Amino acid sequence: MASVVSQHADKRVRNETRGPGIACASPLFRRWMIKMHPYPHKYVASAAAQNAGLFGVTSPELPSLETAPPPEFDGPGGIWSPETLLCASLVSCFILSFRPIARLARCDWLQLDCRVEGVLDRVERVSQFTRFTTFARLTVPAGTDVAKARQLLERAEHTCLIANSLRSVRALEAEVIVADH
Repeated sequence: MASVVSQHADKRVRNETRGPGIACASPLFRRWMIKMHPYPHKYVASAAAQNAGLFGVTSPELPSLETAPPPEFDGPGGIWSPETLLCASLVSCFILSFRPIARLARCDWLQLDCRVEGVLDRVERVSQFTRFTTFARLTVPAGTDVAKARQLLERAEHTCLIANSLRSVRALEAEVIVADH
């Protein structure tokens, strides 16, 4: 059984430009960056399709991933779409950003449950994502500094390179739960 110590929706919407100097101001972040390969990094994905049906997206040394349009675009459903893959990229980047940030801050945690909701809308007759909201629920052991844990979640949201590459409005709704023994 866990008790909710701090349930808070961070309703501050972030849509400002973040340069590398902001994230690099933290000594913890600088130590993490030392372990990375030097920039620039290059990533590749490929696809080949017929005039109808599912098709695979591939990347070197990775398994193929079948994709199709989502039901909103008359797709079959139950298959990864470009829209759900974008949200998956954001949620995985958030978690992968949080792990080293928490480790370097020496913040113990038990579980991080996340989901990202993206809103696709029409803006000036162009379809685009207008908002991404990350919902994060972090479970920490008893005795953990809840305010510090929340700050680390916010830092992960600011550090996520996928989110920083998008022009949509971003929001984080964070909840920190202290687990009972």
